[in-house]
Amino acid sequence: MTKLTVCLTGGIGSGKSSVAQLFADRGIEVIDADAAAHELTRAGGAALPAIVGEFGPELLDAGGALDRARMRRLAFTDPAARRRLEAILHPLIRAESERRARAARSAYVILMIPLLVESGEPRSRCDRVLVADCTEEQQIERTMRRSQLSRDEVQAILASQASRAARLAHADDVVDNSGDPSRLAPQVEALHQRYLELARQRQGGA
Repeated sequence: MTKLTVCLTGGIGSGKSSVAQLFADRGIEVIDADAAAHELTRAGGAALPAIVGEFGPELLDAGGALDRARMRRLAFTDPAARRRLEAILHPLIRAESERRARAARSAYVILMIPLLVESGEPRSRCDRVLVADCTEEQQIERTMRRSQLSRDEVQAILASQASRAARLAHADDVVDNSGDPSRLAPQVEALHQRYLELARQRQGGA
């Protein structure tokens, strides 16, 4: 029987990492799809041969890893290039995420997938979809402050992602991160208890 899997998603600057950390603090295994992508594209990473074959060695940095800034610019300006990159990375990321989920020892797992809705199959990997949500203006301000990007750059990233309404339409659960950060922990604790109960039910417990 597969372990209960909660897919955590949200737009850039929505606070996914903060939410994920609160679950981790409760002993829950968090599997980060972005972290898996970094491992696959670091020097010697399993995805690099296919990426170099598709895009050429000029997309590698001096250390032999994927030049993420250059690839990001290409992906934002050339949707076809983004689709070609995703066709290489997504199956590898999915396989690695599933391997980690099978090895997890916690009662359930959090699978953090920023582009879950954009993948076109948000339900295929999840028992529950959890959305970290805040206003678009908060996303812009937080991302500008964190990443030192301009407003135009952040708005371009937002334009490439699913809309807030689209994400919420897929949500089973929502963490409201539009207010004081102290409000996050009680929301996560309530969800944690709910997921523990669902996991017990799945295992045939009380």
